[in-house]
Amino acid sequence: MTENNLQKNNFEDILFPHWDDLPNFDLYMDQVVEYINAVLTPLELPTVTSTMINNYVKKKMIIAPVKKRYQTLQIADILIISLLKPIFSLDQIRAAIDQITANDYPKNAFNSFVDTLLGYFKNPTNIPSEGASIETQLMQSAASVLFHKLEAEKSLALLQQKHPIKEVPTTK
Repeated sequence: MTENNLQKNNFEDILFPHWDDLPNFDLYMDQVVEYINAVLTPLELPTVTSTMINNYVKKKMIIAPVKKRYQTLQIADILIISLLKPIFSLDQIRAAIDQITANDYPKNAFNSFVDTLLGYFKNPTNIPSEGASIETQLMQSAASVLFHKLEAEKSLALLQQKHPIKEVPTTK
């Protein structure tokens, strides 16, 4: 990348699991937290805590665990919520998940979103498909917003590293 782009953003090196890559056995809370945070760490997104997950269950953002064990669907939902929470409200995220999965299996919808997001990571000039369904357009838009937010945060961090500002004077 050129000086104007600061340096290579390394998004194309990021891997994100598809449905079949998610654990196919039930996990306890501490295992879920560890797994989710391992997936999110390369994206430098906020860590997920057991309290957050418990709140998602209380708010019916995800279905309650069975015998304190979380299954693939819940893990997929937690990943999507964790990705989109910095840019959308929890109600908007749940509504989007419900709308997209109303006409598609959660596995297909999850994989489609992951493919769309990875497409932006590999080719930031990805143009949404003309004539795509409204569900596909929603996924493309959400992936685009997420990608551009991550890109802007990385650019800001690089600028701050390159040109640190000691202290900004304040007036009273």
